Amino acid sequence: MAPAKILLWYRRDLRLHDHQPLHQALRAQGQIFPFYCFDPREFGKTRLNLPKTGSFRGQFLREAVQDLRDNLRGKGSHLIVRQGKPEILIPQLCQQWQIEAVYWHKEVTAEETDVEAKLQRALQRQGVHIETFWGATLHAPEALPFGINQLPEVFTQFRREVEKYGEIASPVPTPTQLPQLPDTLDMGEIPTLQDLGLTEPVADPRGVLTFKGGETAGWQRLQDYFWTGDRLKTYKETRNGLLGADYSSKFSPWLALGCLSPRQVVAQVRAYETQRIANDSTYWLIFELLWRDYFRWIGAKHGTQIFQPAGLQGVAIPWKQDEAAFERWRTGQTGIPFVDANMRELLLTGFMSNRGRQNVGSFLTKNLGIDWRWGATWFESQLIDYDVCSNWGNWNYTAGVGNDARGFRYFNIPKQAKDYDPQGNYVRHWLPELASLPGEQIHQPWRLSAQALSNRQIILGQTYPKPMVDLQQSVQENERIYQKALGLLPKGKVHRSEKHKTAPKAPWRR
Repeated sequence: MAPAKILLWYRRDLRLHDHQPLHQALRAQGQIFPFYCFDPREFGKTRLNLPKTGSFRGQFLREAVQDLRDNLRGKGSHLIVRQGKPEILIPQLCQQWQIEAVYWHKEVTAEETDVEAKLQRALQRQGVHIETFWGATLHAPEALPFGINQLPEVFTQFRREVEKYGEIASPVPTPTQLPQLPDTLDMGEIPTLQDLGLTEPVADPRGVLTFKGGETAGWQRLQDYFWTGDRLKTYKETRNGLLGADYSSKFSPWLALGCLSPRQVVAQVRAYETQRIANDSTYWLIFELLWRDYFRWIGAKHGTQIFQPAGLQGVAIPWKQDEAAFERWRTGQTGIPFVDANMRELLLTGFMSNRGRQNVGSFLTKNLGIDWRWGATWFESQLIDYDVCSNWGNWNYTAGVGNDARGFRYFNIPKQAKDYDPQGNYVRHWLPELASLPGEQIHQPWRLSAQALSNRQIILGQTYPKPMVDLQQSVQENERIYQKALGLLPKGKVHRSEKHKTAPKAPWRR
């Protein structure tokens, strides 16, 4: 009897290690057809006329798909690639190749689940067997100490419960060999960036790291950070850095596309703890992975609510939709150096530190009062580590409308700049027009006299923008708007600054 033909639909799980659908297909002794589809809907325009997937993210994705193809070939198989809608293409391929089953990893947010539902209906009409798997989090749904509908609305409660009662799933083995595909099969070409409607990104040498997509590069990064560089033991102390490759793990781009499995990362942390050291830093990396998981569980629980302007709390804030102000924020021309340096790093590299993301998000929502969904949409376009749930969940939190938000909390940006860039080296790195300003003076050039600035060839409003807003006054104005939306009276000068808060790395998409 011929082995069953199983189509393995790759999505955001571009790896061979710890891949449950692949593992189960091998256990079924099937003839496996690995398949990836470039969906044109992922490369369209948003309501802000921004590319849904920008050039940096598009390039990282192409590299990851190419690496998956190379790795599959190294095991005796191959990767079939097409462009089009999966819910149309997969049923056609099943009919053409007489596929009997389709396996895939489930997603949780609306665009992805809508495609899954359409595909399921089409395959069921054809009598094709379907198996779906859960593999993007440390815990399987059945291992949680509560149902998804009973998921705690506060991260700390969630963390305590899963640490006490939940068991992190063990990674499944990486295959040593895979069955060959028929020689007559058209494997298809991986589309170029131009085919996807994108331009080739220009690498900026100032970037923290040369990010290359794929499981191979993700594993190399893990090896470099954990084992060669021995950086994990100081992760908690350095993770809020801004410059250099090793202030944080920077695993997030590979986690976002599933080039690295979070369960495999934890397995490597445990090995490090056994062979090197177990301390607060090794725990903290797992803690951050739990934050990442939490946003996915929240997405599963609340569905499209995380994409609504009122957010998970339902706070109907009258957000501004000021295109000119948003463009200055997006391109790093706000006149607030710490904000501009971070936004230019994102614009020119597709990456930004966790600390930076918290500050620029706070500025957009708490100083400019601009619709937080605009910020989330720009991050979706630009970030190479874009993850649906983490991005939109974090923006909910930043805007004060998330499930774990705690009133009107904002970042004191001059204080943040002084604490995390005390000599101004980060700002100087990205804002060469201010590089002549010494030390921390670079963070608030408006406090210097026109003559002092002129002596250094700086003219605010000409060589560098004047501040868009007064930082303190704009916070007060937006707090009044926030309190009014909650039905509360303004609270004068009482502000709960996020000076020392460490937050998680969090057309409208949905």
